[in-house]
Amino acid sequence: MRRSSPRNALAFTRMAVTAGLASLVVTLGHPALADGELNLYSSRHYDTDEKLYSEFTKKTGIKINRIEDKASALMKRIKAEGANSPADVLLTVDIGRLWAAERDGMLQPTKSEALNKAIPAHLRDPDGHWFGFSTRARVIFYDKDKVKNPPKTYQDLADPRFKGMVCTRSSSNIYMLSLLAGLIEHLGEDKAKAWAKAVYENRARDPQGGDTDQLRGIASGECAVAVSNTYYFARALRKDVRDLTGKTDKIGIVFPNQDTFGAHVNISGGGVVKTAPNAKNAVAFLEYLASASAQNYFAAGNDEYPVVAGATKSASVTKLGEFKADTQGLDKLGENQAKAQKIYNEVGYK
Repeated sequence: MRRSSPRNALAFTRMAVTAGLASLVVTLGHPALADGELNLYSSRHYDTDEKLYSEFTKKTGIKINRIEDKASALMKRIKAEGANSPADVLLTVDIGRLWAAERDGMLQPTKSEALNKAIPAHLRDPDGHWFGFSTRARVIFYDKDKVKNPPKTYQDLADPRFKGMVCTRSSSNIYMLSLLAGLIEHLGEDKAKAWAKAVYENRARDPQGGDTDQLRGIASGECAVAVSNTYYFARALRKDVRDLTGKTDKIGIVFPNQDTFGAHVNISGGGVVKTAPNAKNAVAFLEYLASASAQNYFAAGNDEYPVVAGATKSASVTKLGEFKADTQGLDKLGENQAKAQKIYNEVGYK
């Protein structure tokens, strides 16, 4: 049998290395440094986003290469990729994730007059690390037949008259953490802790499932009061949602604290990754998301509220009605996140 020469062996090694590098590029479909491209890491997965991305490419000529996964998985990926990460933009669906990405040094500050003008100050990072492009409110839902005097505030959820009625998600859920983080800012830690303890004591069942499951709990009669993001209910108004659509008439909605600080809001948003190889294209993409046409697609894709003045709300969101939103800086929700988890743990909130 013929033996390979050292030269052939070296050539084979070089080919193997080249193939290995090529396989890394294939994960995005194109080299990270290619002209006219944008590498997007997104935890969004909505059908209308296809139109959003194709319109951006049509307007700018910049092609979007996407990686979609849960926010936590995408953040781990960016960390693992380090300085060689091809990611240009990180999009997530909660301020807690964006705040954590900023804290971990994953995002770079973006200076954009267009973004600062279009997006309200409380919905963006003061230093431009992240921007909110749509909002949702975390509100109270109730069984119209069982509850004639529903909670009007978040604090009311702790009232003993709702003993055995309240359904929520687990305390480790990012939405629950953000809600309590906001209450810590408004009420102080001691009152927030008392609130968490009392709400848990009012539970109809142990915290479980997602937001849709809390609404299904009302529809089935297991829960009389529940906490959920608005878009889960709006979605059931727009399309078929198992065990919920067709039963929404029995469910009432309360936007809490309308006489005080307003309903708790959170964002879908994003920022430019610190090591972005196509940073200029990344900024252009964020500015595009703040345009009137993009706002309609971005918000409607998840039945959320657009953040830019003049943008049109979807029919499902319009049905929910108008409300006063809490305008405290969303960075406080990230800063108080660890305190919120500590409180939940201390009161035994599962």
